[in-house]
Amino acid sequence: MLVFHQRTDFHDHALYKSGQIILQDKASCFPAHVCHPPEGVHAIDACAAPGNKTSHLSALMKNTGKIWAFDLDSRRLDINPIHGSFLETDPNDPQYAQVEYLLLDPSCSGSGIISRLDHLVDDNDTENDTSDQKNEQTQEERLKNLSEFQISIIEHAMKFPKAKRIVYSTCSIHAEENEHVVKAILKNNPQFELAKRDSVLPTWHRRGIPEEIDDNKDLADCVVRTIPAEDLTNGFFVSCFVRKGQDDNVKRPIDKVDAVSETSSPKKKKKNNKKKKTALTA
Repeated sequence: MLVFHQRTDFHDHALYKSGQIILQDKASCFPAHVCHPPEGVHAIDACAAPGNKTSHLSALMKNTGKIWAFDLDSRRLDINPIHGSFLETDPNDPQYAQVEYLLLDPSCSGSGIISRLDHLVDDNDTENDTSDQKNEQTQEERLKNLSEFQISIIEHAMKFPKAKRIVYSTCSIHAEENEHVVKAILKNNPQFELAKRDSVLPTWHRRGIPEEIDDNKDLADCVVRTIPAEDLTNGFFVSCFVRKGQDDNVKRPIDKVDAVSETSSPKKKKKNNKKKKTALTA
């Protein structure tokens, strides 16, 4: 992964047009790095569209092993995917018997995407109070429905008999889809725990919100967050569940993405600075 200045434009570049390089927000590159699948393993990308993270997993695995990519939209099936819902997949199907690594990036509110954050810097906070209250109620219901779906995706992944490392990510800034989901999973699935910080982008400075996860700083320290205005990326959240008793919950070598994040993430930025870093995966 290479990181370029936010004004660098690759859209007319021959390598981009030919599909040899992929453009992606830097924070979107985190989940595959956290999943950290070794060469030769079997892995699943449960919510693959449009395929960037699948390609990234394959690159990290050096095109070895096997990856199943699930997508409900048949128009996007031009790799070697499964046309169907991951939730309808039988975890005990013999073809998935060796699956150990799963990457889950399910549907979410998309509230971390910069173009959808304009309302957060709106100065007219006192206008349209009735409408705002109605919208807030609608949003609460939507977040509840999304979080329930997200929990079901994670718990289904945990049913794969050899699953030992499950990465869950969203492009959301809402705790309801992030820390609250993690808290629910840990409560209902005691056979899994959060991977320690040492194996989840250890040098990335911004971690979870302790107040949203039982005021537990240790748990919050195990997950990763990004904030658009301060990190020059989309808003993102990444967590990793590991099966207890597995040797996967150990310190891992610092990836290049960690070295980049430590040096290029500013300590302070203006509140409304919306410039981003662009990550390029070849």
